[in-house]
Amino acid sequence: MPNKYSLNELNEIESKTIGHYDNNAESFWLGTRDHDVSQNIESFLQELPQNKSLDILDFGCGPGRDLKTFKSLGHRPIGLDGSKEFCQLANKHSGCHTLHQQFLKLKLEFNSFDGIFANASLFHIPSQELPEVLNQLHYALRSGGVLFSSNPRGNVEGWQGQRYGHYMEVENIKVYLEQAEFKMIHHYYRPEGRPREQQPWLAIVAKAIERK
Repeated sequence: MPNKYSLNELNEIESKTIGHYDNNAESFWLGTRDHDVSQNIESFLQELPQNKSLDILDFGCGPGRDLKTFKSLGHRPIGLDGSKEFCQLANKHSGCHTLHQQFLKLKLEFNSFDGIFANASLFHIPSQELPEVLNQLHYALRSGGVLFSSNPRGNVEGWQGQRYGHYMEVENIKVYLEQAEFKMIHHYYRPEGRPREQQPWLAIVAKAIERK
């Protein structure tokens, strides 16, 4: 069963987690800017229309590494992050527009993106709020739009130091996706080529089912 938090507790979870990233924004950039996530980007883009410029939301864009990549490929990416420091760094590093929005207070426009790339971000959302956030992402996707997510896997929810995390295995995530009318296309574990116990990351590609 999902954890049950009051509004004040949810606000504290989000503000404390965002505060951690605000306080460590530059070091986070230096530590992650060279991470190879090409497998994730390729898995995401191959499910979208080819040979055309796409409107992409980088959900939890951090300091802008992946925004820069999407832009270099000829797409029209927009970043979104709850950390103001990350939004400023993302704009600086990528030249892309960024939305400073908290995940639990999203204000996304209807039918505005071909794809949403959520790399290492959805796991910060408490389980009780995840259905609503996925509904918001579905709302923002165009017909047949694609949602990519990559998160640490596991079966635990709670504080990990100064950050809140909700870790799931594929069977659990699939239930949340289906409830929000996403169809899971495929999934894989990272890093590639290692035994499963040495693959802490679970990546999922899902397609938004058109709502009547």
